[in-house]
Amino acid sequence: MRFVIVAGTPSSGKTSVMLHTIRHLLKDGRSVAACKIDCLRTSDDARYRRLNIPVAVGLSDYICPDHFYVANLEEIERWAQARQADILVLETAGLCHRCAPAVYGCLSVCVIDNLIGMETPQKVGPMLSTADIVVVTKGDIVSQAEREVFRYKVETVNPRARILDFNGLTGQGSIRLKNEILKSRPLETITGKELKYPMPAAVCSYCAGETIVGRTYQMGNVKKVDFGGLEQC
Repeated sequence: MRFVIVAGTPSSGKTSVMLHTIRHLLKDGRSVAACKIDCLRTSDDARYRRLNIPVAVGLSDYICPDHFYVANLEEIERWAQARQADILVLETAGLCHRCAPAVYGCLSVCVIDNLIGMETPQKVGPMLSTADIVVVTKGDIVSQAEREVFRYKVETVNPRARILDFNGLTGQGSIRLKNEILKSRPLETITGKELKYPMPAAVCSYCAGETIVGRTYQMGNVKKVDFGGLEQC
């Protein structure tokens, strides 16, 4: 089974990109299953179900969605295998630029859009820098010059990735993405695979439910701002 992990910045069009691409995979006779990881709620599962494919939803609630996502990879894989899927599409919420969802052996897709700002690719972090494919959306809204500069910024952060332009409204670019998915190697099992980049550290008193502000109430993995020796006592 091919394991495709889709991440990206918020509202970049991740679901629309995959809906168009899955339609082409289904036309090729492929069996596809989709899983959406989000925080509090999502309606994207309804959009996936319109394609008449198996769909699962995972809501992380009070847990970091990427930590939740990694802890459930084996279960998601078994769920897709039980439904005899050839291709598993796992879309995870793009909530912070520090997210690091890429896994060795899985095809990692990062979706970003031309409207997020020229400097944003350098701020996105491992979600972009470790991706195998970078899908750039909303290029029809900006000028050709802006598209070229943005593409250069992406290449600076991740020179190894294949960059695909995509129109989330018309689906232009979906055949290229479909072909990239089919060229990827099937995964025997997700068990034992390694993350391309470590997850954000998040073990502190606030993780455990603390709500009061103050040094006295802070324990665990706590990082403070470095003011260069100018901080006041």
